Amino acid sequence: PVSSTLYGSRFLVGEVGGSVTHQCFYSITPANKHDRKYWCKIARSGVCYTVISTTGYTSKDHAGRVSLEDIPQDGTFAVTMTELKKNDTGTYRCGIGTTNRDLYVSLNLTVLADASDLGPTELVHGELRGSVTILCPPGDTHSVEKRFCCKLGRNGCALIADTDGYVGKSYQGRIFITPQESSGAFKILINDLKKEDSGLYRCGTGRLSSRDSQRMVALQVTAASTLPKRPKFLSGTVGGSLSFKCHHDPKGSYEKRYLCRWKAARCSPLVDADGFVHESYKGRIQIASSDQENGTYTVVMRHLREEDAGWYWCGAKNGHTEHTSSVKLRIQKEACSSQDPETSTLVKPTLSSSLAAYSTPAQRSITGLTYTAGTVTESTSTLLPAATPGTSVTPPGEIYHESSSGEPRLLPVVLPALILLIFITITILALTKIKLQKETGK
Repeated sequence: PVSSTLYGSRFLVGEVGGSVTHQCFYSITPANKHDRKYWCKIARSGVCYTVISTTGYTSKDHAGRVSLEDIPQDGTFAVTMTELKKNDTGTYRCGIGTTNRDLYVSLNLTVLADASDLGPTELVHGELRGSVTILCPPGDTHSVEKRFCCKLGRNGCALIADTDGYVGKSYQGRIFITPQESSGAFKILINDLKKEDSGLYRCGTGRLSSRDSQRMVALQVTAASTLPKRPKFLSGTVGGSLSFKCHHDPKGSYEKRYLCRWKAARCSPLVDADGFVHESYKGRIQIASSDQENGTYTVVMRHLREEDAGWYWCGAKNGHTEHTSSVKLRIQKEACSSQDPETSTLVKPTLSSSLAAYSTPAQRSITGLTYTAGTVTESTSTLLPAATPGTSVTPPGEIYHESSSGEPRLLPVVLPALILLIFITITILALTKIKLQKETGK
């Protein structure tokens, strides 16, 4: 439930005599950081009466049992209500602004005679076009129940991915539900973050409607990003070769760097920096180079096949956190200049030495960049011919696609014009001749 730049849980459950804490998350802008924060309860008349606000006001009915803490640097404020009463049940608003009709999110609080504590909402920060790791609670390691992740919206928690193979359309190629660890816990990895990914997520095992072994997470995607926007597609040809160049934070200490193949919210390991190679890829894939100082590792694929088409993930693991980026590989049966708007990219004439550091005449490169801990850029398809370090390359067939096809496109227009011009010229000449004959005959 996102209202402009504000979001929070739509449901709260507490028990009589107990307490609840509600977190409201907002974009970190100067206006949001300094404006009044409020918590109000909607009466039958439809008016939302203030319970507490950052101006120092607290209603008499809630004196001594409600508090509001604003943390501007985190873009969140939390309201805690204690000594809950049955009549505290109702609809509330958490919001920002001078009136209780300004920016807000509505939620329902239900106070029961007995209710289990669902725990606080965890806040996870991500950077636009970067990646995040969401830790999910331990479950039964012997259970065959599916693991899932859903996003809270106006009509409940909408499923976005599960281990039965379902993946929401907007999350194709960029969400991965990891296998369970020895403790039964698992992770949700999401990359290529978008602004609309901000919101509340729930992950767990079993049925979506159950609240057992589930965790609520608020994902806040930073609107302003230092990570560049780049294409996420790469083209290869059957029998050819290509290389994936992945970057990670050179200051980071990673226990594992890998490439995996993504399909239906799963990612099967293909190769890693420790020497592992999947049986079906032996002799065709390897990590050819690794530069810890610059934070790069290069994966080379040879003898490409049609079935190699699909999504691939570069990843670097550091403890519970994994920084990932994804790229979609398309395989062509024969070499040709790509004019598909999804796979081609308008590139600058100069190829820097950093992109050309690993390349052969039959290869194309792809680059994924990693920045500070917690974020990774999406991969970048350069689609350039090979070059040696420091050289400049101008690939005319891929910069100016119209150069190879401009003439046929003009022919249907130019030919009728030429015919018309010739007809007009002949007509003028004929009329001139007739006129001369008449004048001569006089």
